[in-house]
Parts: sequence; structure tokens; C-alpha cells
Amino acid sequence: MPSPPLSKTKQLVFDRFSRHVSSGKAAFFLNAGIPLVFGRREGPYIWDIDGDKRLIDCHCNGGVYNLGHRHPEIISALIDACGRLDIGNHHFVSREKAELAEALAGVSPGDLDCVIFGVSGGEAIDTAIKIARKATGRKGVISAEGGYHGHTGLALAAGDPKFKAPFLSGSSDFLQVPFNNAAALEAAVDKNTAAVVLETIPATLGMPMPMENYYQKVKQCCEKNGALLIIDEVQAGLGRTGRFWGIEHYGIVPDMIVSAKGLGGGIYPVTATIIRKELESVFHDDPFIHVSTTGGADIGCAVAIRVIEISASPAFLENVNRLADLFGRGMAEIAGDFPELFAGFRQKGLMCGIQTTGPDFGPLMSKACYDAGLLCIYAGNDTSVLQFLPPLVTDKETAGEILKRLHKAFSIARQFINA
Repeated sequence: MPSPPLSKTKQLVFDRFSRHVSSGKAAFFLNAGIPLVFGRREGPYIWDIDGDKRLIDCHCNGGVYNLGHRHPEIISALIDACGRLDIGNHHFVSREKAELAEALAGVSPGDLDCVIFGVSGGEAIDTAIKIARKATGRKGVISAEGGYHGHTGLALAAGDPKFKAPFLSGSSDFLQVPFNNAAALEAAVDKNTAAVVLETIPATLGMPMPMENYYQKVKQCCEKNGALLIIDEVQAGLGRTGRFWGIEHYGIVPDMIVSAKGLGGGIYPVTATIIRKELESVFHDDPFIHVSTTGGADIGCAVAIRVIEISASPAFLENVNRLADLFGRGMAEIAGDFPELFAGFRQKGLMCGIQTTGPDFGPLMSKACYDAGLLCIYAGNDTSVLQFLPPLVTDKETAGEILKRLHKAFSIARQFINA
């Protein structure tokens, strides 16, 4: 499936990117036959910079574009904020931070009533681990094998060796156990464990669905040992699973929820570490012991409030669940047509993974989807799985077009393996 020669415009972009940003990324996408440079973007669509290729975005940058690209209400919120606000000053009390924190507390379960803001998911995970360590006086952190929590300090250490080993970020304080194995977790948690950090549904691991009662057992284990439970909702949150938070499906209230990516509506970066009220006491001795200069920027908070208003509405969540049913039925038909490639469909709402029959087929399907007019990316820590994350605002007509293009992608992949 070779790609045509690059246009002069695109060649210039790739050359500049290679010289000044990342030669490795430029070479990777050229070698993969996916010479995509984002041009116009609107709703579920992105156009290549040359304007001759339109893709339906079913990657959504891991949930950044839950509301599609350039959602008009989010753009309007940003324009309004720019007319009266700037980033603000993180040392002082902020009306916008207070309003966003109140909104997040209002949609969070239990006594998750306080919020610490940041600008990236990794920073938000770092914050959660710092709070857990100070609150418990312990250092140990347990996470899932094949999981991913970001590329910053503590978040990196809690991730898969693939990400932390090259930067010498391994530590005996961080331990990983298999996801969905409550017995392994129970054996690992001890009196040195400050926190257990888990993605509700681990995206980079290929979207394995939590087993029945898994999270109840995790919560019980943490409570028994005095450890705190941090749930990473960077991708599963904000309506992606058909409920506002993914963890709501599993009947427990964690000690902290981390939100990022889609919270800024794809327009302004803002992240949140949402904690139980009693944990806020870790900042009582010195309220400036943790700060983020641009975290929870006043402009970003104004945008995120509108994101929450949209994403928490019953009509919005009902649409997500209707789409989930539609895609579930469509995937069953595709699976029947391509049994040599399609091994299973992992789904909770619109957080989905298409399991293929081999570890090489996730990358193959990423390229085939691109050729068929879809943007989908395989899971980094399980390359047999193609991540499938359509925008949550997709309409029925576009959903049907997505299924048609996905069927075409499987046809392309079949032709390639049979060549």
C-alpha cells in the first residue's frame, strides 16, 4: 500500500519537522505510508494539508476530541474568555478555578470535592501520587503491566518499562502487576504502598475490559492496607464510556480521579486531579507546596466548564449509548465478513478496541484505515488491537459512514495479506 510522492507543501513541512522537531516521527510516518499533515479540521473530520484527503477521526487523540474538532460552543467559550481573561496568577484565588472545581465536584461520585489543576495528564498523575505519598507517609506505587499514565516524572515511573527504561526512571518503589488480576494485586500491596494507580480501561494495553467485581476487590484491598486508589480517567472519562466517569460502571468511589485530554475540549489544555475532601489537608501546612504556573489557567477553566455542561447532560450520554449499540451491531457484521482478521470487539460505550488475529495486524489496520478514510491507531502495548475512539458527538449518518469505511479497511488489509 505505497503512498504517492509528497506535494511541495507537504515535503516542506516534513523537512522542517524532521530538522527541528523530531526526525524519528517524520521518518516513522513516511515509512508507514501515512504522510498525514493536519490541515483544516471540523467536527468529526480532518483534512490533509493538501486538501485532497478527508479523514473521519476515530482516534481523537485519545479523547482530546471527544466533542469533535473545533466544537462551536467550545470555540465560543474560548472567544468570550479571551475578551475578558488571561491565564491568571496561580498564587491567588481565582473565580474561574473555583467555578470549574465546583462543577467537577458536582459530577464526581462520593466525597471527591476538591481539585488541583494542571496542564497535562502526566502532571495530574504526578500530583495524585504526591498527594498519596504525603497523606500516607509511604512511597510505594502499584500500577498495571502494560499501562500508561504519562511521560512526566512519577507518572513515567508508574508506566510500562517501554517508556521508563530508556530514561532510567525505574524505581523499586514502583511495582506493576497484571491488570484484572485481583490476587496479584493483593499479594503486591503492603504497608509501604501509598497508592494503586489504574486506568479504568487501559487504552495503551488494548482496551481490556475490567472483570466483574475487579474494582470492588481493588478498593477492598486498598482499604485493608491503608493505600489510596487513584483512577486514571484521562481517556475513559467525560462521557466516553456512556457514563460521565468510566469508574461509575463498577460501583466504587476511588480516593482520586484524574481527568485530562478532553477536559479542554481540544482547544485549551487543562487537567484536574479530583480528590476526596479529607485529602486536601496535605496542603494545610503550606498551601504553596504544590503549584502549577499555567495549570487551571483562567481561560482554560472557562472552556472546561462548557465541556462539562455538554458532556454531563443526559441527552449527550444517551446519544453515546445509542451510538455504542449501533457500532456494536456493525462490528458484529464486519467480524462475520473478516474472520481471518477480526478476533473480537472490546467495548464500553465508545471506548473500544478491535482485537485482530495477530500482533502485526494492528499496525496493518492503522494503515488500511488511513487509506479507507479513517484515522485509527493501534494500541502501543498490544499491537493486535486497533483503538477505536469515534467522537462522542457523531451522528447516525456519520456512524454509518464510519462502518462503511472500516469495512473497506478490512478489505484492503485482506488484499494485502493475501497478496
